[in-house]
Amino acid sequence: MSGDTTDSREHMLDRLVELEREIVAATRSLRILTTLAWPRHTLDAFLAAWRAGSPRLPDATVQLPPDLNRLCAGMEHVMRRTPRDHPVGELLWRTAWSYLTAGRMLLAAGTPEFTRCSVELYGRPDRQRPTQDWSDLDAAEYLLQKTADLLASSAMPGPDEELSAEQLAAALRARIDPVFHQDPIEVVTAPDLAARAAASNERVRLRAGAKFSTRDLEQLFEHEVMVHAATMANGRRQPYFDVLGLAAPRTTRHQEGLATFAEIVTGAMDLVRLRRVALRVRGVSMALDGADFIEVFRMFLDEGQSEEESVQSAMRVFRGGDPRGGVVFTKDGAYIGGLFEVHTFLRVAVRDGRPELIPNLFAGRMTLRDVTVLEPVFRQGLFVGPHYLPDWAADLSRLTAMLSFSAFTSMVDLQSVHLDLFSDLEDAVIDGSIAGSV
Repeated sequence: MSGDTTDSREHMLDRLVELEREIVAATRSLRILTTLAWPRHTLDAFLAAWRAGSPRLPDATVQLPPDLNRLCAGMEHVMRRTPRDHPVGELLWRTAWSYLTAGRMLLAAGTPEFTRCSVELYGRPDRQRPTQDWSDLDAAEYLLQKTADLLASSAMPGPDEELSAEQLAAALRARIDPVFHQDPIEVVTAPDLAARAAASNERVRLRAGAKFSTRDLEQLFEHEVMVHAATMANGRRQPYFDVLGLAAPRTTRHQEGLATFAEIVTGAMDLVRLRRVALRVRGVSMALDGADFIEVFRMFLDEGQSEEESVQSAMRVFRGGDPRGGVVFTKDGAYIGGLFEVHTFLRVAVRDGRPELIPNLFAGRMTLRDVTVLEPVFRQGLFVGPHYLPDWAADLSRLTAMLSFSAFTSMVDLQSVHLDLFSDLEDAVIDGSIAGSV
């Protein structure tokens, strides 16, 4: 009987490995952001027309990769054959679904169907959670409101010294090479890069001629390298399944939330960066409501971003969409929501006495759901813990102390607190002491 059970398990494992290889082979070369990215000359042409006083909507046409229809058909075929009653099978099914949705999204670039698929993958800023009375947009607007006065305060330091792309590349290599010597990550400069920086699991690209700060060094290292690159490298080191080494679109929200949390917990996040992320949520919401590219660009400009940064931010919202408004790439609306969801997950894991779940967040590209559902699979050894783990996540004693304190402070009702209260409290103690001695 036990032999039959063992044979059945081995047969199931072989079947899952076969299905996973089909997914990996079909999707490994798919690069959603690369496909949707605008060429540098599109941004330059818009800025030239803007500065000349005659702004024109940019051309958002994208060059689709070949065989997208074949990819979609392949993912549908995998989904039909995948056993969803096994936790790994369910993971494979959901991964295939996300690539199917991504393929359909790319095929529908420039149309409302593009936005519908994007919302399925990344969500939309005005969607409220079932157990909460706020949305990602509410959270973003709250952060923007609370940081507006701080940004204008003379007490806030200005930007630090500027670094060239070559200087930043050298500094990044010095941070990366000692950690990733077994899985090298290249740092290069590229003159035709539209964004200031872009990263994958094997390469960080910096736009030649752009200026960076020492804070950019910390943000790129903690966000792009120690989360995005590390989780993908860990996923590819899994003993049986490579699926955790894929940048499956369904994992984006929580990957970006984890990477943004890493910036905060390591002190790499600054006020300007926090507002930049929140403003992108507002930009996505405006475009969904019908604002065109120029209106969204002006919003970023009015909020203090430079022309260069504003055009970059607006481009991120409309890549693959329609610059006239309404058809939008919603990925940038997911960062704030993903951040709060990851933070909440970490706090609940500590509250419930399950801090061992935290390292598994880095074992590959996963959603928060995956971390809990796959816990028995980790215990069985089908998946293993991370090879690369940032220092802040490796030291569970320090992290859980911070999260425990954070969980308690969240219970403080700030609506009933004002700065004068602290004087009142001290006065009450002294007045009470004097009254008692008379």
